Amino acid sequence: MDNPMLLKSTTRHIRIFAAEMDSYELIPSNQVLTLDIDPDNEFNWSEDALQKVYRQFDQLVEASSGEDLTDYNLRRIGSDLEHYLRSLLQKGEISYNLSSRVTNYSMGLPQVAVVENQ
Repeated sequence: MDNPMLLKSTTRHIRIFAAEMDSYELIPSNQVLTLDIDPDNEFNWSEDALQKVYRQFDQLVEASSGEDLTDYNLRRIGSDLEHYLRSLLQKGEISYNLSSRVTNYSMGLPQVAVVENQ
């Protein structure tokens, strides 16, 4: 296909594009997927947590290799990554960024440690 259509999956915290980045421009591609994690900076990230998301993304892409590149397949990967982010938040590996322009707690209310009186 000489002129591929831009396929994408957009969830609240994950954006996947069937495209390459070239000088801040997306160029549609049937061979390359570009991942944008937490574009609104709703979470605080460590390098380790980001690398976990990238590894999970690579595993999901590898698991779907051989399948056609479709909107549905990209949405499935995006949804699976969104669930993975929720698990990182629940484990305390990422946290809400309280300085974010919007704090809507889209993945659930923050956990607050309760200290019992002794």
